[in-house]
Amino acid sequence: MANDDSSGIPTATNIDHIGLTVPDLDEALTFFEDILGCETVYRATPPVDDHVQDWMHRNLGVHPESTMRLARLRCGPTTNVELLEYDDPTQTDEHPKNSDAGAAHLAFFVEDIDAAVAYLAGIDGVELQGEPRYNEEGPEEGQIFVYFRAPWGLQLELIFTPDDVGYTESTDVRAFGPAPNWNAEPSWSSE
Repeated sequence: MANDDSSGIPTATNIDHIGLTVPDLDEALTFFEDILGCETVYRATPPVDDHVQDWMHRNLGVHPESTMRLARLRCGPTTNVELLEYDDPTQTDEHPKNSDAGAAHLAFFVEDIDAAVAYLAGIDGVELQGEPRYNEEGPEEGQIFVYFRAPWGLQLELIFTPDDVGYTESTDVRAFGPAPNWNAEPSWSSE
């Protein structure tokens, strides 16, 4: 159902995808598929000509001589991720700190955070950032989370949120999740 509320984007129904720029598309795809369990939907490389370069500059804000490769992935039953690799003469390879404007991360809901941490601890190049933290009070009371980095520096998170997380006492609004399971078919699936 489209958004009928005048306080949002007319006709919006959901977030379609999260886009992340990566330094090496092939490396990122291997990590997202083999380590995180996502499934590639498609890959694309826009054609390179003067019209496309002008379009990329005007519409994506990148250098006019930039080129790009991308891949769309399905991560679990509810989230699409778009990975983009740019070749841009002005790009940097520094990752923003979590506190920098524009920084982003993906959080993966897990039922057993200890098992997920043990799994990631055995993956070469993955950097766990501290130990899982249990929130003891406030709106996130009951949540357990830990951050980690992909081999190229992308910030990621593992999180467990119980049904009765702290904020549920003060509002009827609920965050989505968890999904029935990672491999559940989306509601629109014909299978």
